[in-house]
Amino acid sequence: MTTLRKIADLEVFPIGLGCMSLSHGYGPSADPAQAEALLLGALDRGVTLFDTAALYGFGHNEELLGRVLAPHRSRYVLASKCGIFREDGKRRIDGRPDTLRRTCEEALSRLRTDVIDLYYLHRWDKSVPIEDSVGALAELAQAGKIRHIGLSEVSAQTLRRAHAVHPVAAVQSEYSLWTRNPEIAVLAACREIGAAFVPYSPLARAFLADGLPDPAVLDEGDLRRRMPRFQPEAYTRNLRLLEPYRRIAARVGCSPAQLALAWLLHQGEDIIPIPGTTRLHHLADNLGAADIVLDEATLAELDALINDRTVEGARHGAANIAEVDTESFQGAP
Repeated sequence: MTTLRKIADLEVFPIGLGCMSLSHGYGPSADPAQAEALLLGALDRGVTLFDTAALYGFGHNEELLGRVLAPHRSRYVLASKCGIFREDGKRRIDGRPDTLRRTCEEALSRLRTDVIDLYYLHRWDKSVPIEDSVGALAELAQAGKIRHIGLSEVSAQTLRRAHAVHPVAAVQSEYSLWTRNPEIAVLAACREIGAAFVPYSPLARAFLADGLPDPAVLDEGDLRRRMPRFQPEAYTRNLRLLEPYRRIAARVGCSPAQLALAWLLHQGEDIIPIPGTTRLHHLADNLGAADIVLDEATLAELDALINDRTVEGARHGAANIAEVDTESFQGAP
């Protein structure tokens, strides 16, 4: 039996579902029937952590989860995020207390629930002291509108400042074999304060799932088209990592996606990755990673093969890097 993992007092299956790709980021929204089947299929397969945000489809994703999952509200842990939204047709980061209070009410309505189990500040608005933003979230917790506070893409220093205002239950940041930034400091800070760590893009935006088409044929709205690691020269170099990676997966007896998720799960019992997908067979494959055991030699081999020194290109372009507070390796975003 798979051991559950904890976010504060919440127990969840070790692998959650990141719901962004159903509405946002990688091209057009999924067909409504396909999205509903995916969400209900995840619930039926034991997924207990569903992750969304006001940003995803500018409310569409929260509305989708509300419509499909609200009748089953007692069966899952609901995570959403505030602080990035659309206003006057433009994407905006806004961490002012009044804004966070208003967007929480809007999220509760879209999600068709009275309480959000885990509510993240999606990005720290650096024009607002983190203490002020977290103070507003603390008020929402005291009012019973949210159960726990999370932060996304913050540094260890910012995390400690926030935690001094109100306990932080989880930090969500990009983390995978090819994005190691959390290992610099924030992962240790999470363990220092007892916060869970929730990696997004644990499959390296499908690169480690071994199913990514040539980036040149991706949908025009696919955010990977603008990421440095997927630009032609860098991508060609990164592809060289895949063949030895596939050989390790074959030796272990798992899929490439399962190998990436299993590596993350072996980094600590406090780590709960949230891969996203729009396809039920990918979902089933991902969840199978919870049962894979990797020995120390295989973990060391993976560490040496794919890491911040062997991957070519930054994880984001300059504009997106400016929005995050996460520590960076020297000389690389």
